[in-house]
Amino acid sequence: MKTMIKAALLAATPFAFAAGVVPVAVAQAAGNVGVADVQGAVQKTTAFTTAMTQMKTTYAAPIAAFDARSKVLQAQLQPQIVAFQAAQKAPNANQAALQTQYTAIQQKQQAAQAELQRLSAPIARAQAYVEEQIGSKLDAAIKSAMTAKGVSLVVAPQAAISYAPSVDLTDTIVAELNKTVPTASITPPANWTPGAQGAAANTAAPQGR
Repeated sequence: MKTMIKAALLAATPFAFAAGVVPVAVAQAAGNVGVADVQGAVQKTTAFTTAMTQMKTTYAAPIAAFDARSKVLQAQLQPQIVAFQAAQKAPNANQAALQTQYTAIQQKQQAAQAELQRLSAPIARAQAYVEEQIGSKLDAAIKSAMTAKGVSLVVAPQAAISYAPSVDLTDTIVAELNKTVPTASITPPANWTPGAQGAAANTAAPQGR
């Protein structure tokens, strides 16, 4: 189930901070700097973990279909990959023939990925809906955590060279989200599309001059 959901949701999520080391001058000007794994915080919430458990039952059929088809496609493709690798190692390998083999494998891989994406769409859509419900309260949770910890700048863990555990705001953000989003539905409305809520909010927001 975990592997399947991860495969279904490789697209970027709205919870990531830009990576990169924060310049010393910026950190000093900002005062206290905190670290937070925002995506990790969302996935550690009670609402998210409960929803994922519910999905194992509600979406059992599409999950089983995805897993079964994934194994079939892998079994079909593996002999071609093995043959290609063997041909590569052969003395005086025919480069034109290798290119033809490679192109055929690549086309089959792309077709398999497209098929698996279609099969995983209901699960991916449900998880995206869960994440959007929690994510709608994320900004407020981060601000509350910053206030509680006396922090004026938050960066992603990968943006920090080193930091003390005491400056990690992740669990504080989880606690805030648990208060504001205790549960999340795994059934999106019929006309719901991922990201539509955020796009609508941006459209409605007044534009600066």
